[in-house]
Amino acid sequence: MLVIVGTIIVIVCVIGGYALGGGHLDVLWQPYEFLIIFGAAIGAFVIGGSKTLISNTAKSIGPMLKGPKYKKSHYLELLTLLYTLFRLAKTKGDLALESHVEKPEESTIFQKFSGFSSNHHNLEFLCDYLRLLTLGTNNAHEVETIVDGEIEAHHKENHSVAEAVTTMADAMPALGIVAAVLGVIHTMGSITEPPEVLGHLIGAALVGTFSGVLFSYGFFAPFGKAIATAYDADTEYLNCIKAALLAHMQGYAPQVSIEFARKILSPSVRPTFAEVEDAVTNMSD
Repeated sequence: MLVIVGTIIVIVCVIGGYALGGGHLDVLWQPYEFLIIFGAAIGAFVIGGSKTLISNTAKSIGPMLKGPKYKKSHYLELLTLLYTLFRLAKTKGDLALESHVEKPEESTIFQKFSGFSSNHHNLEFLCDYLRLLTLGTNNAHEVETIVDGEIEAHHKENHSVAEAVTTMADAMPALGIVAAVLGVIHTMGSITEPPEVLGHLIGAALVGTFSGVLFSYGFFAPFGKAIATAYDADTEYLNCIKAALLAHMQGYAPQVSIEFARKILSPSVRPTFAEVEDAVTNMSD
């Protein structure tokens, strides 16, 4: 939502300021200049990308527009779920988790936390490491290395999209100059035309430079940042799960394990200790 609001502000202020200053809006409409800039930018993106990157970039539009999807309520649900799982493992042993992680869609525990269970990636991530516990894995340091590697791979794949969009933004001012130079070449070929025609052609050429700079710094660079911010929230969510799992593997009580996870969260999404305590107490009743 903030991306949409910001985009509208940029358009209104730039175009509105130009119009209020006496500028002629019809001069700014140069579809051939836009074709050169966007066509070259998209072509360069395709040359330097891959099918996976192109697909992931298309999929990133939703997260970019919506912003970070994890709020305090999502983390409160996650911490309560982890407490429930760890309490079961502490009272009946890690093997008691086996039926829940092998068929999470049939698990009475996971069914209580539909918000978490609806995200296939997060569900699979948690179940994979709980499954290691049921198989007898007890070295927290070895598991930490594996978890870090998986989170880093996930982070790298997501941020390759943000980097690609940012690279496109960096190229747009130069591509705007390309469009402007081609416009000047066209103008020089019409040098015998009357001044009003030449003025229109020169104005059209300058729109290329204007558009390249505007689209770069006004839109695509912020789009890349918005994508990175949205995907950073995914990494923070996985790191929260990691912190709780490692604490559990080191023998801490369920309440302590989820407290370790709670403390690494950003203040804007971190539930208070009292909120977590109330949530787990209500689940225990």
